[in-house]
Amino acid sequence: MADLTHVFEYVPHPHIEKRKAAGPPKMSDARAKVHGTGWVGRFNAAVGLRITLIVGTMWCAYAFAVIAIFGVPSALNGPKEFVAWVSSQFLQLVLLPIIIVGQNIQGAASDSRAEATFNDAAAVLEEAKQIQAHLAAQDAEISRILSQVQALGK
Repeated sequence: MADLTHVFEYVPHPHIEKRKAAGPPKMSDARAKVHGTGWVGRFNAAVGLRITLIVGTMWCAYAFAVIAIFGVPSALNGPKEFVAWVSSQFLQLVLLPIIIVGQNIQGAASDSRAEATFNDAAAVLEEAKQIQAHLAAQDAEISRILSQVQALGK
């Protein structure tokens, strides 16, 4: 009878070590892909991120609403002017930061989901390693029992 400890050899997938070393995806990785890793790319990413952080607040939306209100007197000259004021000044100025706020909230939720998925995958991987170890122990025990049975049969 065959020795079961040599029936299966576990070979870990090469991605496992890469995943361990890299960890979950980070915003800095995305920044480098968009703007590059040089000093100009880092500078552009920092400026863009800083402006987005400032404009993407409800306080900025309130400030833009106040600024847009100053255009109301010219908007009251007629229906065309009013529609132009609402669409080109008020809505554009106020909705921009509100949309960024919503995107920031969605992005944070997405990051949380990605990290949870990463942690779940890491846990499943560790469970699979435990299953492999358990199966190897079972194979060794079955081989030992088979050897004893063979010895009895001789």
